[in-house]
This record gives sequence, C-alpha cells and structure tokens, in this order.
Amino acid sequence: MDKEERILNCLIVTAHPLADSLCATLEARASSVLMGMGHQVTIEDLYGNGFEPSLTSMERQTYYGRPYDGRAVKGEIDRLLAAEGIVLIFPTWWFGFPAILKGWFDRVWAPGIAYEHANDFGPIRPRLLGLRRMVAVTSLGSPWWVDRLVMRMPVKRVLKTAILQACAPNCEFEMLSFYKTERLSAREVQRFSDRVAVALGTWKSSASGEHEIKSRRISR
Repeated sequence: MDKEERILNCLIVTAHPLADSLCATLEARASSVLMGMGHQVTIEDLYGNGFEPSLTSMERQTYYGRPYDGRAVKGEIDRLLAAEGIVLIFPTWWFGFPAILKGWFDRVWAPGIAYEHANDFGPIRPRLLGLRRMVAVTSLGSPWWVDRLVMRMPVKRVLKTAILQACAPNCEFEMLSFYKTERLSAREVQRFSDRVAVALGTWKSSASGEHEIKSRRISR
C-alpha cells in the first residue's frame, strides 16, 4: 500500500468570529471532501469553542520546566497529537495570524508536546513526527502582489519554516492564499472552494467499499 493511500485522522482548525464568513464556507467544503474520501475528521472551531489564546503564567513558567503544564488545553493537545493531517482555515490580519490562532500555537504546540528543548538551549527537537500533511487556507483583503512581492508571504514562511520544520519535519505543506476577498462574487467563492477541494483531494484514502464516515465538531 502506498504510504499516502490510507485513512488519515484529520484535524480542521478554524479561526474566524463570523459564522457566515468565507472561512466557514471553505471549512464546510474541506470537511466534505475529507469525509467523502473516508478520512476521520475533527473540527476545532477556536472562536466557537471560546478558546482562550493568552498563555497563562503557569504555562509560561513551565515552558522550560518539565513537564509543561498543559492541563487547561489538554483536549486541544490530545487532538493535535492524534492528527496525521491538519487543515488550517483563517483570515490573514495585518499579515499575521488572528490572535486566537497565534494563541493556539503558543499554548498547544508547546514543549513536550510539539517539540523538546535541547539541554543546552540549542536547536529544538521535533516531536510531531506523525503529522504528515498540512494545508493552510487563508483569506486576505490585499492584492496578491502586496503579500508576495512586498511582504514576502510572512504567514507562509512562519508556518513552513519556523513551525513545521522545527516541530513536524515529515509534514508536507501547502498554502492556499485567496486575495482581495472583501468583495467576492458567488463564482469567485466557488473557485476558491474548488481549489481547496483539489488540494485535499491528494490526501488519498485506501478505504474501499462501504465505510463509516466519521466527523465530530468539538464543543465546550
């Protein structure tokens, strides 16, 4: 069996405050595509779940202690550790992550979870060796040339180089950036949605015949 042709445990993480946003539409399409291929899908709606992005004092105190005190985000940590494929769906604001998504990285992708500190405070050692695929889907109000030519795609660079290369070196990464999204026609929304479906369509599943489609949306 080809290593890519298997059922994956997929985590979709969304970070938009509006239920009728473009991000919500793209999340629905992503979930439908992955479930249609037989993958197991968990949806982590950070705003809907009331996720608190601020790192607590105890969490920060144990960042360099053992073990990291992740009790307040144990559910999020467990879902991250179980994920073989992650879909991030979020708006780009000020050419960076929404604060709630940045907080998810701060609190959940923590030492002892996503990586280990070196004893001499040298390069960190990755722990998310089972994370194999990530697609990041983001919307921007700016035109493409500002993000790519002026800003040099800062969100993509942080995800690919700073986060995944350090924590999940076996992970294949793809970035889908949709520009000038403040005014969109139905055709443009459909085109964006189709691009998401094509990207996730490469996450092949070997499930044949009838299979149980499993999806769950996390709520607090």
